[in-house]
Amino acid sequence: MRRTTAHRTATLAATVLSPLLPALLWAAAPAQAHGAPTTPVSRVYVCSPDGGSPSGSAACRAAVAANGAPFTAWDNLRVANVNGRDRSTIPDGQLCSGGLPAYRGLDLARSDWPSTRLTPGGTLRMTYVSTIPHTGTFEFFLTKPGYDPSRPLTWDDLPERPFAQVKDPALRDGAYRLTAELPADRTGHHVLYTVWRNSSTPDTYYSCSDVVFPAKAATASSPPPTATGAGSPKPPSADASVPAGAAAGTGGGTTPSAVPASGTGTGTGTVSGAPAAATPAGTPVASASGAGSGPSAPMLAGGAAAVLVLIGGTTLVLRLRGR
Repeated sequence: MRRTTAHRTATLAATVLSPLLPALLWAAAPAQAHGAPTTPVSRVYVCSPDGGSPSGSAACRAAVAANGAPFTAWDNLRVANVNGRDRSTIPDGQLCSGGLPAYRGLDLARSDWPSTRLTPGGTLRMTYVSTIPHTGTFEFFLTKPGYDPSRPLTWDDLPERPFAQVKDPALRDGAYRLTAELPADRTGHHVLYTVWRNSSTPDTYYSCSDVVFPAKAATASSPPPTATGAGSPKPPSADASVPAGAAAGTGGGTTPSAVPASGTGTGTGTVSGAPAAATPAGTPVASASGAGSGPSAPMLAGGAAAVLVLIGGTTLVLRLRGR
């Protein structure tokens, strides 16, 4: 009797709770449906436990210390019910944290954050990791020329309007892959500020990605001399490739580097994977055929021809004398 009653009770409970089961599981599960840029890497991701070796950089250690806890929920930096009122909702100096105390370490004014190297006027290729698709618009802002990374980031450091927008992109393989044309008038250390305004939820996501634009290479007034038979001097590289957890697209010299490297705490915006030193102007570049290791083929051929001419001339003279 007891077994029959218990069985009936369990069956009844399962029948009543079954429609509620998805909601109950959702409530018990960890928060999902969020995201952040992994390329160019955002501060919240690179300094998280998933950020790889750059998470041990001086800037990340300082951010975690100021935060009082690690950035485990790197995909949850969001503010509800902003409704486009970013500048009145998010205080100056707190743009990278979205004004959320749980992310306050991201607002530290430092120039040694792990950074991604980009090309002025090139193509931005962003990988924005997410778990569940949402509709909404991504807006990209880049700090103005003359931005000082040693000062807290304020709204005045950003233009009024984004330099690009992407609406309702498709979520593929767990990420949004976004492209945009970068401004051509930036050099040095800047912050790429990404705002994702959801239309399927009341949330707005904020992220800071530290980026570095190299200065344009100076054009020489006259071509440098080169050694005979050698190639031209190698021009300086425009981009530094930095290892990453998320792959960047390819696109000639306009592709951002994959993901950043650890800062060094020197306050100089260090980026690992710096370009190799360019060959100084006027320095000949050795040919790949091993120049200097022996006579070249044209020289050997010319010498052989001269020997044949001498032999032929000597034979003719001897014949004439014999007559």
